[in-house]
Amino acid sequence: MRTTGIFEAKQNFSELIAAVEAGEEVRITRHGKEVVRMLPVKRQPVITDEQIERELAAMHELRSRIKPGPGWRELRDEGRE
Repeated sequence: MRTTGIFEAKQNFSELIAAVEAGEEVRITRHGKEVVRMLPVKRQPVITDEQIERELAAMHELRSRIKPGPGWRELRDEGRE
């Protein structure tokens, strides 16, 4: 994490952007008080399409094995009247 004042940030803006692109967090202060925090944008998705497909397939498989027991309609409709 890098901390810099506004004047220094204006003078070295391109350098600060490069640091953020490299994964560093930059905080800019005014009179010693933080006013800006620059964070890198996450470029990789948190979960891949393959992982999503695998999880959905597992959920569908589980759902096909679970059958509602007797009385489920009454429980569902209990608060609907």
